[in-house]
Amino acid sequence: MMQDLEKYLRVNMFPHMWCPGCGNGIVLGSLLRAVEKLELDQNQTVIVGGIGCSARAAGYLDFNTLHTTHGRALAFATGIKLARPDLKVIVITGDGDCTSIGGNHFIHAARRNIDLTVLLFNNSIYGMTGGQYSPLTPVKKMATTAPYGTIEPNFDVADLARASGATFVARSTTYHSNMLTGLIAEGIQHKGFSLIEAITACPTAYGRRNKMKSATDMLIWQKDNAVHLNKAEQMSPDELAGKIVIGRLYCKEALEYTEVYDEVIREAMGQSSATVTSITGKGGKTSG
Repeated sequence: MMQDLEKYLRVNMFPHMWCPGCGNGIVLGSLLRAVEKLELDQNQTVIVGGIGCSARAAGYLDFNTLHTTHGRALAFATGIKLARPDLKVIVITGDGDCTSIGGNHFIHAARRNIDLTVLLFNNSIYGMTGGQYSPLTPVKKMATTAPYGTIEPNFDVADLARASGATFVARSTTYHSNMLTGLIAEGIQHKGFSLIEAITACPTAYGRRNKMKSATDMLIWQKDNAVHLNKAEQMSPDELAGKIVIGRLYCKEALEYTEVYDEVIREAMGQSSATVTSITGKGGKTSG
C-alpha cells in the first residue's frame, strides 16, 4: 500500500516536521488512501492549506497545492473553485486556523454550500505556535494561555458546520483511521460543502500539559471515548457527556454554489432565459 501512496508525496520534502507521536501523519495517510480509492487525477485536484502543523501537510503532497495565510485557506479555496469548478478542491486546516481567525470564512463557505472538502485536523490546541488554546479546546484543559484551565465553552465544529449550511458533516479519530478514510472519500464525492473532522493527538503541546502520558495513551483515550452515531442515538445526554460521536453525522442534497453562480452568469450573458433558483432554494429571476 505504501508504494501505491508514494506517488502522491513529494518525497524530497521529507523528513516531515511533526513531533514523534503526532497524529497528523495518520490523518494524512487516511486522506491519501481516500484519494487512491477514488482514483483522483493529481492534475485535477487542488490541496489548499492554511497555517499550522496540520496545514504543513499540503507541502508534502504532489498535487496542485497552495500554502496560504493564517485562517484564509477557505477564502483561497473558494476563489479556486469559482474559477475552476471542474477541479476537486480539498482544504487541510487545523482547529485554530479554521475556527478562530478563519471562523468567518468557515461559516460563509458552509452557508454557500460551495463544493469544497474540508479536512479539519482537531488536536484541541495551537501546536505550532506554542500551545495556546483554540476554539475547540475542551473546557478545563490546560494550555499556555490557560495555565489554570480553559473557561470558555468550546465549539462542536460539526454542529457549527451543519447550522451554517454544510451538506456533509462527519467525524472520526486517528484510532479509527479506516473509518476516517471512508468518510473522507464520501466527503470528496459529495456535491457541496463537506466537513470531515479528524480527532488527532498532539502529545507535545496538549498531551503533556493535560496528563496524557504518551501518544499511545491518547490513542487509547480516543478508542475509549468515541461512540459511533448508531449507538449514540440510543444513549442519554448524561451517557454521552464527554464522549466523541463519530461517523457520518449529517448528509443532504442541496443546490451547490458554483452551479447556481454559473446559471447567473449564463443569464447575465443572455445565454439562458431560465429562471435562476437562488442558493436558498427560492425561485426568482435575476434583474439585469
